[in-house]
Amino acid sequence: MLQPISITGISSVSPLGVSSEDIWNHYNEDSHQITEEKLGEQLSLVSRLDKNTKDVIKQLRNSSHHYKELDDSVLFGIYAARQAIRDAGWEGDYDFGINIGSSRGATQLFEKYYQEFLSTGQSSTLSSPTTTLGNISSWVAHDLQSTGPEISHSITCSTALHAVLNGVAWLQSGMANRFLVGGSEAPLTPFTIAQMKALKIYASDVGASYPCQALNLEKQRNSMFLGEGAGVVCLEKGIHPNAKALIKGIGYATEVLKHNISISAEADCFQKSMKMAIGTIPYDTIDAIVMHAPGTVKGDIAEYNAIKILFGDQMPALTTNKWKIGHTFGASGLLSLEFAILMQQHQTFIPVPFVKNTGKPKQLRRIIVNAVGFGGNAVSILLEQPNG
Repeated sequence: MLQPISITGISSVSPLGVSSEDIWNHYNEDSHQITEEKLGEQLSLVSRLDKNTKDVIKQLRNSSHHYKELDDSVLFGIYAARQAIRDAGWEGDYDFGINIGSSRGATQLFEKYYQEFLSTGQSSTLSSPTTTLGNISSWVAHDLQSTGPEISHSITCSTALHAVLNGVAWLQSGMANRFLVGGSEAPLTPFTIAQMKALKIYASDVGASYPCQALNLEKQRNSMFLGEGAGVVCLEKGIHPNAKALIKGIGYATEVLKHNISISAEADCFQKSMKMAIGTIPYDTIDAIVMHAPGTVKGDIAEYNAIKILFGDQMPALTTNKWKIGHTFGASGLLSLEFAILMQQHQTFIPVPFVKNTGKPKQLRRIIVNAVGFGGNAVSILLEQPNG
């Protein structure tokens, strides 16, 4: 990277809540936010927003007639964006770019409108504009009245961290001074979950203490499940006094596909992305890695193998948050980034409670955050504690 990038504001909407205090308190508990509910004709494990957070989103929906027909993925993004720019002190100066992506976009509305079409042969007037992928960034820009460029994209489960890459690129190029980036996802719909079940990767061990066995390398069955949420950060070029964390390295790589959802046994894409993000920094100064680790048998161990090959006997401490809040698809990388920043701020490492021997760092100065999506499109972000 040409120069460090400061993260000056951060906010999220997730099953852990919306305030940093509530989110951190939840991370310090060994309990998860998984429930079982009927979606369509089947019972499924999911991780939904809690009642207080649902009420916050409901209030936002009712605050304007323009927001009544929007998908939850858009509302999650709007709320998180509002809080992030307040956190960064950007209010009053709205000259910044926006890139908030999503893997699936308006899943709930799309399924609703398509079912309506199958039943009546007609489509509602707003079915098209409310289900476009560009909906999230464009509505956030409308809500904030920002004047910079608006970008939307989908790179499956690494979408949010690809948004970070985009923001960094714009700042490094000199085409912008500030960028609002992140991801939003509301995938808890019958068809979306049916798709994951068809791939044989969805969690089914309902009675287990921890239904999702993310980072358990000895598990015999896939245990991924879906959650909902959004995460947004404010990026500014250079080192700022109010920086919550510094982006000191970025990495990315894509594997050659052998199957639509494949990743190589040693996650070549992660080896390359982490190596690029670390650059010339000594490997033994990386304190921890927040892994993508969605809870699938092959995905978790492949990422671990990549880390082992790269670091050898200098393994950082390893953790993930998906056992607690599920896989939020396009938002997951940003929620992992938030997790890493909170650990740095509190200088407290949060392990996976049912996994042993993943290390315990003496400090949390440098943390890598990983994400990868269908197709092996990996991203790694190296965070450094300000004044560390």
